[in-house]
Amino acid sequence: MGNETLKEIRESFLMSKAELARKAGVSPVTLDRIEKGKNCRLETKRKILLALGYNLSEKEKVFPE
Repeated sequence: MGNETLKEIRESFLMSKAELARKAGVSPVTLDRIEKGKNCRLETKRKILLALGYNLSEKEKVFPE
């Protein structure tokens, strides 16, 4: 099962994968892999959280362990 949470949050902001990838400074391919449930580095998670406007303390909302 993929990480639906990130995809749902991104879509709730009416944001395309390409747009979020650009804002976060990661490649669209990387973002696609993360949305499909693949692991990523903490630095990448941090960039995505900040691009979505979340505080780092809210990471569980986007990346539940």
